Amino acid sequence: MILALIALIQVSTVGPAPQVGPARQDPPAAATDTIPQVTLEEALRAAARLDPNYVAALGRIGNAGWVRRSAYAVFVLPSVSISTSLTKASEPFFNLGTGGLADQIVDARVNVSYNLFRGGAKFFELQRARAAMESAEAGEVLARFNTALLTEADFNNVIAERELVRVASERVRRAGEQLAVARARVVSGAAVQTDSLQLLLELTRASVDLLRQQASLRVAQVQLGRRVGVPGPVSAVSIDTLPAPELPVSEDSAVAEALAQGPEYRVALAEERAANAAAKASYGVYLPSVDLFASWQAFDEAFFPNATSRAAWGFQISLPIWNDGQREIALSRARADRDVARAVRRDVELAVRRDAIEAYQAYVTARASAELAGQAVIVAQENLDVQETRYRAGATTILDLVTAQVSLSEAEAGLVQARFSTRLALAGLEAILGRRLFTNRGY
Repeated sequence: MILALIALIQVSTVGPAPQVGPARQDPPAAATDTIPQVTLEEALRAAARLDPNYVAALGRIGNAGWVRRSAYAVFVLPSVSISTSLTKASEPFFNLGTGGLADQIVDARVNVSYNLFRGGAKFFELQRARAAMESAEAGEVLARFNTALLTEADFNNVIAERELVRVASERVRRAGEQLAVARARVVSGAAVQTDSLQLLLELTRASVDLLRQQASLRVAQVQLGRRVGVPGPVSAVSIDTLPAPELPVSEDSAVAEALAQGPEYRVALAEERAANAAAKASYGVYLPSVDLFASWQAFDEAFFPNATSRAAWGFQISLPIWNDGQREIALSRARADRDVARAVRRDVELAVRRDAIEAYQAYVTARASAELAGQAVIVAQENLDVQETRYRAGATTILDLVTAQVSLSEAEAGLVQARFSTRLALAGLEAILGRRLFTNRGY
C-alpha cells in the first residue's frame, strides 16, 4: 500500500499541484446569504418570548398578583353571591310567594357575608401573598437570566463553530500549499517521496476535520434557530474579538450581591417567608371566627319574582372543637413545609455562595486563558514560518513542519474555545447576580 502511494506521488509530480478536494470548498455564497442573521440583543428578545420556562414565570407573576389582591380585598370587601332558580312540579304545590297552589315556583337570592375575625389568619395570609409575589418576581428574573444564559451559549457557539471552520480551512490550505512544495522538492531531488506522503496524510486529516467542523456549524445554527423561533438555521452576527475586560466587582462583592439580590436566593428566601406565614395562619383555626351576614329572597311564579320578599341579617360566631384531627393534620403539614423551606433557603444560601465564587473564578481563568491562547497563536505562527523557511532550505525534516502546522491549528482552536468560555462564564455570573455587568457585550 505504501509503495503504491509513493508511486502515485511520483507520477503526480510531473503535473500541477492537485486540488484540495470537496472538503476544501466553502459553502456556496448564495446558500450562506439565505441564512438569516441575528444579533445577540435580537436573539435575547426572541428567546425570552418563546422559552416555556420564562412564559411560565410571567404566568406565576399574574397568579401571585391576584392572590395578593384577594388578600387585601378580604379586609374591606364582603363576599357577595346572587342566585335564582325555577322549580317545576308534576302536581300543584304550595307557592310561598303567592300563598296559593302552583305547579312552579321561582325564587331569587342575594347573600352577603363579611368576616370580622378569623384568628389573625387574614393578616398571615396577606404576608404569605406578599412573599409569594416576591418569589414570583424573583423567579421571573431567574428565568429571564437562565434563558439569556442558554441563548448566549447557543449564540456564541455558532460564532465559535464558525471560527473553528475558518481554522480548519486554513489548516487545509496550508497543507495543500506545503504538499505542492514537497512535490517540487521531490522532483528536484532535494527530498524523498515520504515527505509528500506525510503531507498527503496531513491534508487528508485536515480535510476530514473541516468536514466535521462544517457539520458542527450547521447543527449549531439550527439550534440557534430553534432558540429564536426560526424553523431552520440561523447565523449569529460576529462579535468583536477584543480582549475581555476585568470584572467591575470583586469576588467578595459578587458573593454579597448574589446573597442580597440574586434571584435564586431571593426565591428561596421568599418561599421561606411564605411557608412561615402559612404555618402561623394554621394556628388561627383554634380561635373563634366572627362573621356578619345578610340575605334577601324573593318568591313568585315567574321571572323576576316579586310576589313575596324577605330579608335577614345577623352575625355568627363559630369555634370548631374537633373535626376528626383535620386541624392538627393541616398544622403539622404547615410546620413541615416551613421546616423544609427553611432548610432549602439555608442550602441555597451556601450553594449561591459557592456558585458565585465558581462563576467569578471561571471568568477570571477563562480571561487569562484567552490572553495566553492569543500569545500561543503568535508563537505557533512564528514557529511555523521558521519551519517553512528551514524546510525549503533543507535544514529540517517534514515531521517538524507538519508538527508546526498542527500546533498552529491547535493554538487557533484553543483561542476560539477560550473566548467562548469567557463569554459563557460571564453569562453564568450575570445569571447568579441577576443583572448585567457590562452594557456592551461586543467583545
